[in-house]
Amino acid sequence: MDQKVATALDMDLSPYRVFTERQWAKLRADTPMTLSEHEVAQLQGLNAPVSMEQVETIYLPLSRLLAFYAEATVRIHQATQEFLGHRENKTPFIIGVAGSVSVGKSTTSRVLRELLARWPASPKVDLITTDGFLFPNAILESEGLMGKKGFPESFDRPRLLKFLSDIKAAKRNVRAPVYSHFYYDVMPGHAVTVDRPDILIVEGLNVLQTRELPKDGRAVPFVSDFFDFSVYIDADEDLLRKWYVDRFMRLRETAFRDPSSYFHKYSRITDEEALATGDRIWTEINLVNLRENILPTRPRADLILSKNASHHISKVALRKV
Repeated sequence: MDQKVATALDMDLSPYRVFTERQWAKLRADTPMTLSEHEVAQLQGLNAPVSMEQVETIYLPLSRLLAFYAEATVRIHQATQEFLGHRENKTPFIIGVAGSVSVGKSTTSRVLRELLARWPASPKVDLITTDGFLFPNAILESEGLMGKKGFPESFDRPRLLKFLSDIKAAKRNVRAPVYSHFYYDVMPGHAVTVDRPDILIVEGLNVLQTRELPKDGRAVPFVSDFFDFSVYIDADEDLLRKWYVDRFMRLRETAFRDPSSYFHKYSRITDEEALATGDRIWTEINLVNLRENILPTRPRADLILSKNASHHISKVALRKV
């Protein structure tokens, strides 16, 4: 088949509508800007900048879209309850945010949380990361999984699924474990409480992943089954590697200098050794996880945000309804 014909056919069959930043920005309509420059600056990650311009051109249109989705989901839930003759508590609208290590998931999640919380109805918006559902280091070490931290098998999936099930059931005071990047471990005795939010943002590496379907047809829930909308943040592998190593080097000059830090040993090596170490961790762990487990989930997202070298979102792909 002619390459041009094949490319055109692929575009016609794509489940996504693709927008440039300028095209997407027009979809903001009259959505008001509710964040100040100072607030936007505070929401940035260590190595994931976000500008006022990007909030206006990318995140405000996305906030408007999510408002439509959330309202429609409420109506569907109400129709189902009316059909069943039940009167239950409102079901939270759950948004999943996925993507590689160092791509800027946390920054995107924080920006969305602040924008959504400032909708006219002032909804209650909570944010959790799936890092808290990693198995503790002691278990990972005993199972030989420390070198696969962040891979699907390193998470306590039943506990995460139970958490999301309780959230969807509108249960009160659902607790989620807390992870510390400083100590590189789940913190025993620490938890965050999520109490019937209107919207919950769930951020994590593998939140869109599926498992092999059972041949006997049993119901096997996936984390993404609980999502009403999902976002995948995308970037080229070379950029992700650079961002990871840059962040590693910056942390080496800050948090790693504290003797209590899990990674304190890296503050005492030379710059050349540190660069080699950051690159090795990326290549042997994070790149493998990206290729095997994270990137394959990209086509499952409702929205894909593609970044360029400056962390600028230059393309938006929205799944066709």
